[in-house]
Amino acid sequence: MIFFQLFSTFLLIGAFTFGGGYSMVALIQNEVVVNHGWMTAAEFTDLLAVSQMTPGPVGINTATYAGYTAVLNAGYPQWAAVCGSLVASLAVIVIPVALVLLLSRWLLMHKDHPRVATVLRFLRLSVIGLIAAAALGLMTTESFGVPGFNLRFGFSLLIFVAVFFLSLWRKASPIVLIFASGLVGLLAYSL
Repeated sequence: MIFFQLFSTFLLIGAFTFGGGYSMVALIQNEVVVNHGWMTAAEFTDLLAVSQMTPGPVGINTATYAGYTAVLNAGYPQWAAVCGSLVASLAVIVIPVALVLLLSRWLLMHKDHPRVATVLRFLRLSVIGLIAAAALGLMTTESFGVPGFNLRFGFSLLIFVAVFFLSLWRKASPIVLIFASGLVGLLAYSL
């Protein structure tokens, strides 16, 4: 039963997501944490961190790990969890791949048409909203600690502000920022 639920859930996510993996994160979080309860918010935060670190598109990586975790948390053995990750990964890409294959030629021929340009402009705006929703959805106590005079929260906020400043204004390398953040987090949270 869980495999059918995984397939139908991720098929819908893949069908109604525009703008890539980061716009998909809010939908995946809502489905696997809120609607189905396949994992906790803390598990999803950890899952998303691993999805972003591993090579490949973040949306597919997130679907893969979510499928694995959902089946494992449902009490199935590890081999079934691997099947769950395959089901979720394939379901999330089926409709987008089919649409790209069917519409790419037509879209290239008509991309300058005013109506097509208007639709694409509105889709861009919805993608910004979905990415913002994903960012706000991850601002939880599991990610940052409890607000207030709390050392863990202070370190999390300091790391966030430093990475934001260095990436936006100093154009620092994302790879360097990831390793530096990990090192600072390791030192700060091990104390």
